[in-house]
Amino acid sequence: MDTEEKLVRLEEQAYFQEKLLAQLNEALTFQQAQIDLLEKRIAELEQNVTSLLEASPQDAPAHTLPPHYMPERY
Repeated sequence: MDTEEKLVRLEEQAYFQEKLLAQLNEALTFQQAQIDLLEKRIAELEQNVTSLLEASPQDAPAHTLPPHYMPERY
C-alpha cells in the first residue's frame, strides 16, 4: 500500500467518522429534548398530586387497609 492509497483510506475514514458523529449528535439532541419534556411532565404531576392532597378533606381516613383485608389469609 503506497502513500496515496493510505491517504485516500484515511480521508474515507475521516468522512465516515464525521458522518457518524453528526448522527450521534442528532440522536443525543433528540434524547435530551425527550428528557426535558419528561422532567417537565413529572414536575406538573407532582404539582397536581400536591394540590390534590391539599384539597382532600382532613378528616378523610389515612391510607388504611379495607375492613375485609385479612393479612393472615395470605
